[in-house]
Amino acid sequence: MSPLTELIGGAKAYGWGSLSDAGDFESIATVSVGSGGAATVEFTSIPATYAHLQVRIMARTTQTGDSDFIVARFNSDSGSNYNEHALYGTGSSAGAMYNTGTGCFWQRIATDQQSANTFGVLVVDILDYANTNKYTTTRHLGAFDNNGSGQIYLESNLWRNTAAITSITMLSSAGGKVFKEYSHFALYGIKGA
Repeated sequence: MSPLTELIGGAKAYGWGSLSDAGDFESIATVSVGSGGAATVEFTSIPATYAHLQVRIMARTTQTGDSDFIVARFNSDSGSNYNEHALYGTGSSAGAMYNTGTGCFWQRIATDQQSANTFGVLVVDILDYANTNKYTTTRHLGAFDNNGSGQIYLESNLWRNTAAITSITMLSSAGGKVFKEYSHFALYGIKGA
């Protein structure tokens, strides 16, 4: 890891990953969901000129139950070739899970069952996304609050495909539900090696 900040006396603080400067991030695209919501959010024509990608999300869906994940599919691939590993906590319990599915499961997000106007937030790193010699790995950290009973997730996903990622499609795992107005999605390219 490289240092993210210098402290007094030459001590260094280290962060999660290998990024060293905010200038290493370059905005590629953003989507803000408008009135009426959106069934999917998609980033297309992603250039292969970065070392990694990062997606920052603030979202809520119209699901009426308490369980909804963002499902992310790369290059429109909806095959059963995605794996997920997760650690999570609810404030009163902790757990772990494994899943195989038709997309990366990116964290449970806030739904219409949670407190009004609550949105889930997460930051997803898509590592070495343009390397065609290996499968693509993602990692993310995210959470939502529900008046003290929300959840926090630390997850990794594996897309068992060696293609360079050129598009990302995100949708609700609940089927037929939409991202609510004011949900926000931002894609960044990371220039660092």
